Amino acid sequence: MKKIIVLFTSFFVTLSSCTIIRQGEVGVKRRLGKIDPEYIQQGPNGYNFLTTTIIKVPTRTVNIEVKPDLPSKEGLTIRSEISILYRMKPEAAPKIVQNIGLNYESEVILPVFRSAAADVTAKFLAKDMHSGERTQIEQAIRKEMTEILEPSGFVIDNVLMKSIKLPDGLAKTIEEKLQAEQEAQRMEFVKEREKRDAERRIIEAEGKKEIARIQAEGERNASIIQAEGRKSILEIEAQGKANAMKIEATAIKMANDTINKTLTPSILKLRQIEAFRSLSNSNNSKLIMTDGKTPFLSLPDKF
Repeated sequence: MKKIIVLFTSFFVTLSSCTIIRQGEVGVKRRLGKIDPEYIQQGPNGYNFLTTTIIKVPTRTVNIEVKPDLPSKEGLTIRSEISILYRMKPEAAPKIVQNIGLNYESEVILPVFRSAAADVTAKFLAKDMHSGERTQIEQAIRKEMTEILEPSGFVIDNVLMKSIKLPDGLAKTIEEKLQAEQEAQRMEFVKEREKRDAERRIIEAEGKKEIARIQAEGERNASIIQAEGRKSILEIEAQGKANAMKIEATAIKMANDTINKTLTPSILKLRQIEAFRSLSNSNNSKLIMTDGKTPFLSLPDKF
């Protein structure tokens, strides 16, 4: 019976002296009130519960949401909602637990944030926090916090300004100004568009003018070429006619020369007789006067 009790007690002590370090955290061992400088990694770890305590510290990224009132350059108070994303370096966990404790968020993180945020936003106008300068403000706050907290073992991943609420009067003024700027930009866009349209119309007119000039020049060149072609054709035709007439005259001359060579007195006499015979066979009355040598002369009937 005593053995069973001893075994049960030993088993209970063994179970109560074991802890499991999960992902996203490390263990810090405190033995007899002293912090071990080495951190405990993930997994099961045994310890003496009578003299040692294992403190679990998160090393994953933690999101702290705060709603601070931030000062502006012109002295206004701006309500905001900001997220601080930070994490602890595993190797720095024992030192943080020893020097700061487990309330490091309220003891270190938040005070450093408030100081850095107030210092940064005081350099910007209220309207800047509501415009594109927001990213610059976030980066500046993160930079100041990193310079202070990184040596202590904290990493500031990001500072995000989720919302900014300006005073009602200022918000209305900024809204009206933004509307005026948008209207000015719209008018500038319209002006630029009209300018481009005017330039386009000028270019189109110049293009049409150039096309008309080219067409006119082409028609003029075509007329010149056509006139020159007609002139060439007429010259060719005239030259052809002159050549034809010359050839015809040459042919007639050659024919006449040939006829003159073949016309003997006997042939002429024979042609004269044939002519007289032909006239004698005509039904009309004829008066013929000849000396018998020259060709005949034909006179009308009513002579």
